[in-house]
Amino acid sequence: MKYIGFILFTVLTNAAAQLMLKHGMMTLGPLSFAGVNPIFKILQIVFSPWVFLGLCTFVISMASHLFVLSKVELSFAYPFLSLAYVAVAIFAYFVFREDLNAWRIAGIAAICVGTILIAQGGSGHEVVAEPIPSSDIKTSELAR
Repeated sequence: MKYIGFILFTVLTNAAAQLMLKHGMMTLGPLSFAGVNPIFKILQIVFSPWVFLGLCTFVISMASHLFVLSKVELSFAYPFLSLAYVAVAIFAYFVFREDLNAWRIAGIAAICVGTILIAQGGSGHEVVAEPIPSSDIKTSELAR
């Protein structure tokens, strides 16, 4: 539980990135590649302000997730990422006026319950990972 703050930071930056990407794509309007060089169109999308900010936020989220993975068990840390769906669904309801019906609320509740169970039942202890020496594995052994 020592690294729960970093895990939640990863979740929130992941959710924030999704919201920024959605906003960015909404400001660009419907996509059409007709009569336009696809490479130019992709660059136009990637470098539009909100999309670019969302992608940068994803990089921050991934850096945080890599830090977390270096400290705790994967089976403990990874399920917490499902909380990003919860955050996105709630914020999308308020910001983009997206539908939040009974089925989605039930799914959100199930995700929350599952995450709580994992947090209670998982160790979340710091893991000291020893690197696998590359000299121990030979290419000829992998071919077998």
